Amino acid sequence: MALDTVSLGRTGLEVSELAFGTWRFGRETAAGNLEIDRATAHDLLDAYEAAGGRFIDTADVYGGGKSESWIGDWLDERDREDFVVASKIYWPTREDDPNGDGLNRKHLRRQLDAMLDRLGTDYLDLLYIHRWDDATPAREVMRTLDGFVQDGRVHYLGASTLAPNAWKLARANDIADRYGWEPFTVTQPRYNLVNREIEGEYLDFCRENGIGVVPWSPLAQGFLTGKYERDADLPDEATASDSEGWEERYLTPENFDALDVVETVAAEVNASPAQVALAYQLHHPDITAPIVGARTVDQLEENLGAATVELTDDQFERLEASKAGPFDDLL
Repeated sequence: MALDTVSLGRTGLEVSELAFGTWRFGRETAAGNLEIDRATAHDLLDAYEAAGGRFIDTADVYGGGKSESWIGDWLDERDREDFVVASKIYWPTREDDPNGDGLNRKHLRRQLDAMLDRLGTDYLDLLYIHRWDDATPAREVMRTLDGFVQDGRVHYLGASTLAPNAWKLARANDIADRYGWEPFTVTQPRYNLVNREIEGEYLDFCRENGIGVVPWSPLAQGFLTGKYERDADLPDEATASDSEGWEERYLTPENFDALDVVETVAAEVNASPAQVALAYQLHHPDITAPIVGARTVDQLEENLGAATVELTDDQFERLEASKAGPFDDLL
């Protein structure tokens, strides 16, 4: 199997149709267990590369910086130009430093230097803001980010987790357009068959403005894999339950009704529920490249297998209708 490439919005870049997310690299669970160590991280990157994957997603806070460092070690043995690497800035990285988080100029500049050092590269293909910072003027944020593009350390800019507030993205890009600065050309919202908040205004804005959409959590933190059952105890390995409110958010009757549709379609196309949930996004006209992650090579290879799943129009429509979107009750 070889992953196809898709256009990343209006950047001109071609990226793998499935991005590889590395948020588990070096991450410790609430119980103090390391989810993915360095050797496993490199095995996973090997498997992604073997499938034709070239679009790697990380962040400065993943694993306390370990994710970027381990990716950098791995890239050191390869041609950096073969890969599109994306990382993110926002969260605190220095204890007891009042300027050690957010999108102020001091934090952005210091963190970009540290990120490039850990990754062992001169530039990032894509730099996301990890969240919006209401404490820093949008003009200052966009001017600083434009400086990174002008000096060649960043190629393109993205915004993560702004949904469903399309107006924030629109305001930032309006400022950039007004001053001739680099705009956000990629966005990274949460999106899956049970989290539908970006449908409507947000996706409409991205479509109309040629903004690439690279969703995180396409499997709803594992819910859409089918490993959870109605009225059953969580399995021991359920690390998703580390997130506060996870059970209340996902283990609901309407979400299990949506999962029933996913599992029915999976049986029809001889695929796993996870592959069908990902295939839905691969067939979605407004989605560019969902981000997949895994703790094992087998899990990753299963997820990448979604690229071979073909859905009929009827199957896509049934999946789309499996749970009401945010504006369905207004129609």
